[in-house]
Amino acid sequence: MYLKTRKLTELALLTAVALIIFVVELQIPNPFPIPGVKLGLANIVTVYAVYHYRAGEVLLIVVVRILLGSFFSGSIMTMMYSMAGGLLCLIGMLLLKRLLSEKYIWVCSVIGAVLHNIGQIAVACFVAGRGMLLYLPFLLVSGCLAGAFTGVCAQLLIKRRLSRQTDRDKSGQ
Repeated sequence: MYLKTRKLTELALLTAVALIIFVVELQIPNPFPIPGVKLGLANIVTVYAVYHYRAGEVLLIVVVRILLGSFFSGSIMTMMYSMAGGLLCLIGMLLLKRLLSEKYIWVCSVIGAVLHNIGQIAVACFVAGRGMLLYLPFLLVSGCLAGAFTGVCAQLLIKRRLSRQTDRDKSGQ
């Protein structure tokens, strides 16, 4: 896949922002006694990218963020869970993008978060057995809440970007 310098730079910056958000979020103590429950703030970048970049480009952002995030967090097991969840989430959001306009990006984010949790639980069941399915209802509820939050954040980001672009167009730049 050939990428022009500008596009590669944009993708690298988005990946870096997502990675920084991920690392900062790692420092926040989990207030819930359930493993795997977190806001997933780095997914703001993913949801935004799904609507503004091609599928292969978003895949690059997600995979590199997960690989580097696992390296920085020091957990290879986390990579397995994150990769399964992240890829299932990405596939779902790319399909939903065809049905939902950017106006409903928050819905895409909620569904993506649910799919992310399903991917994580699938790996957990493979590693630790079917008893891990007991976590699924809690993860689905937290995923809906976190997905709505990250989706609204992405929506605000897009709205801000559009207003800045409109301002630039009006000023003739």
